[in-house]
Amino acid sequence: MRTLALRKLTRKAILTLTLSSLFYWMPSTHAQEESYTLRLHHFFPPSAPVHQQYFVPWKNAVEEESDGRLKVELFPSMQLGGTPPSLYDQAKDGQADIIWTVLGYNSGRFPKAEVFDLPFLPTTGAATSQAAHEYAMQHMQDELAGVHPIAVHTHSPGAMHTKDTPIESLEDVKGLKIRGPSRLVNKYLAKLGAQPIGMPVAQALEALSRGVLDGTVIPFEAITAMGLADITTEHTMFSGDRALYTTMMIVAMNQAKYDALPDDLKAVIDAHSGIQEAYKIGKIMDDADLEQIHKIESGEQPGTIHRLSEEETQRWQAIGQEIVDEWITEANEAGLNGQQLYDDANQLILKHTGN
Repeated sequence: MRTLALRKLTRKAILTLTLSSLFYWMPSTHAQEESYTLRLHHFFPPSAPVHQQYFVPWKNAVEEESDGRLKVELFPSMQLGGTPPSLYDQAKDGQADIIWTVLGYNSGRFPKAEVFDLPFLPTTGAATSQAAHEYAMQHMQDELAGVHPIAVHTHSPGAMHTKDTPIESLEDVKGLKIRGPSRLVNKYLAKLGAQPIGMPVAQALEALSRGVLDGTVIPFEAITAMGLADITTEHTMFSGDRALYTTMMIVAMNQAKYDALPDDLKAVIDAHSGIQEAYKIGKIMDDADLEQIHKIESGEQPGTIHRLSEEETQRWQAIGQEIVDEWITEANEAGLNGQQLYDDANQLILKHTGN
């Protein structure tokens, strides 16, 4: 009896050891389901429509669809430090995991992106954003090396906003100190006879308050978000379906951070990347523009909107064409096919405006 019991005990011990060994060598569930934190950094305030209506829902969707394995932390208003022009390198160098910024803040660094800064090229934010994303995927893979684009887009139609001077003709803008976001926009402002001052829009309120600026070009949606509603009360819009200007923006992820994700988590990011995201951002800005314009026209916010006639708009467009022609020549001299890039951008805008 003792021998039989001993044999049973031995078999049980062997079975226990065998199972223990199997569990030891099996990959752990914890290792398979490692979690990742993504810090998303941008310069707009948390009250901005794109932060509230795009990035907050984007964060929630990514976290939910990853079963909590992806955690997105939002840092608006440059809370992680640096300046708006440094944001692109923060993503490229891994100081932040995801950023949102204006490519034109890095003058000369993204020459192919500049085509979207040209005067009277854009239509709506939604259409032009889709065109910008498609254009970037076709033409800008080399310039965007080191980051993983989530969405390339533009802001909604840019207009001119001044403190005290109504702009109702070309002559009215001469000598005014106007903030511009990019090299080409500033070049155009100079041709109009203004004194262009390049700076990120986040600095515009202080500059306007101190008298450093007489006005700024921005989309209507940014007026309230940037605290300008009570200080820039003269607003100028143009006839036709082409806006004064826009500029290319990007939501970009650090490439190494993206590459380190397991395939299933990459799939979550991929599901919330692409041209449909560009459309969403542009549409949010378009809708916010309309809301802002309504507030001004209804008297809910102070200000006057001046809509230039078709004849007056054509005068501005003629000067804008000079900037287009000069940019094409510059691009050709830099080894790019300037005319082809301009034509492609224009055709993509027409394509998506017709959707």
